[in-house]
Amino acid sequence: MKKSILALLPLFLLLQSAFSQTDKEEKGPPSTEAEFEQQYQERIRKEVLNGVYIPKNLEDAMVELDKRVSAEARLKFKALPEDSVCNLMHNRLGQWMILNWGFYGGSRLSHYLRSANVTFPDDMADFLILAYHRRQNAKPIGIKELA
Repeated sequence: MKKSILALLPLFLLLQSAFSQTDKEEKGPPSTEAEFEQQYQERIRKEVLNGVYIPKNLEDAMVELDKRVSAEARLKFKALPEDSVCNLMHNRLGQWMILNWGFYGGSRLSHYLRSANVTFPDDMADFLILAYHRRQNAKPIGIKELA
């Protein structure tokens, strides 16, 4: 028993050190408003956050979603009614966007959306879901209309 525990000790120590290292990209949560603003300004200039490409604008987000969503899923998404697509997809696709595209901590995409007066992360996700749905259905995407 002791031998098996001792044999696993190096693996445990290796895994512990790998997971305990802080990502150079993230400095931890800010403790002051000034720190938040500094981190926000750094994040909105980055193309990649936590290993995920961050689109720079609406068109880039649509292209990125085309890459990430399978053809079969796009067909199902396209068939959803426009008036309920946000409710149906918010807890799936919307939450993925919020977390991976950095809507809370700031990213170049969230900064772009804020400039279009879409300021709350849930609204950003719904805006992009609706825009993507309209794109899939060959309908115009009016930024001012959707915002």
